[in-house]
Amino acid sequence: MKKIIVALAISLSSIALTSAAFAADAVKIGSVDIQKVLLLSNAGKDAKEQLAQKANKYEAEKNAKEEELKKLKAELEKQSVLLSETARNAKEKDYQQRLKEYQRFLKDAQDDLQAKNDELTNRIVDEIVKVTQEYGRKNAYTAVFVRNETMIYLDDKADLTEEILKLFNATKKK
Repeated sequence: MKKIIVALAISLSSIALTSAAFAADAVKIGSVDIQKVLLLSNAGKDAKEQLAQKANKYEAEKNAKEEELKKLKAELEKQSVLLSETARNAKEKDYQQRLKEYQRFLKDAQDDLQAKNDELTNRIVDEIVKVTQEYGRKNAYTAVFVRNETMIYLDDKADLTEEILKLFNATKKK
């Protein structure tokens, strides 16, 4: 019986010491809305502008190609009765070839814009993560989570998004 009481006392002491150790090291948790930082940061706005410029260039090229195709189609329809079958087939084949080139251009432009968007986004997100990690270390956070729709509840005081946004913009100015 004496051995059981001693074992119980040791167990309770261990639990008390462990609880005290956890209480001494306060758990500090934060969250960051990386999407918001990406959209509102200067680097994010610059990336968006770069993509818009590239998209506008492709849009102008697309419009010119569409205009060329319309003219070719109208010419083909206008002259189809006057042309011999061989000439009409040659013009039709030329139109089909240009249409394929146009469709290939559209796909290539879309792929290029998507690749550029992914490249810029990944680079900026990596930089945001580094800034967040450094902030977490300097401010003794136990964990900093990405704020997203799967989080059921997190106190607004734990939202570090604004601080990270300011810090990220400040580091990009250097």
